[in-house]
Amino acid sequence: MYRSSLSGIIPLLVLLATNDATAHAFLDHAEPRVGNKVAAAPRQVTIWFTQKLEPAFSTITVTNSAGERVDTGKTRVSGDQMSISLRSGGAGTYHVTWRVLSVDTHTTDGNFTFQVGP
Repeated sequence: MYRSSLSGIIPLLVLLATNDATAHAFLDHAEPRVGNKVAAAPRQVTIWFTQKLEPAFSTITVTNSAGERVDTGKTRVSGDQMSISLRSGGAGTYHVTWRVLSVDTHTTDGNFTFQVGP
């Protein structure tokens, strides 16, 4: 009997663990697109996530190829979308780093690059 009841609990535990893993806000897409090359420096970076975000605990930073911050420091959050305005940073590789808290209280972070220039 002990073995039967345990075998019924294991699938339930797997289901619960799977549901918890899908509860995080993950990067869905970005503009400029991840790894893309654009002719001129964009005026802003916008990122969409798989869940709604908590504005007070979600941020983006953007640096240029010299490692200088080119973002304005004022992240804007609306639902599952987060954006930040940029100052001109010239040509080269831009590094975007993000950290978000989804409304279900799970934190995720990540980064990506895009290229600016002809």
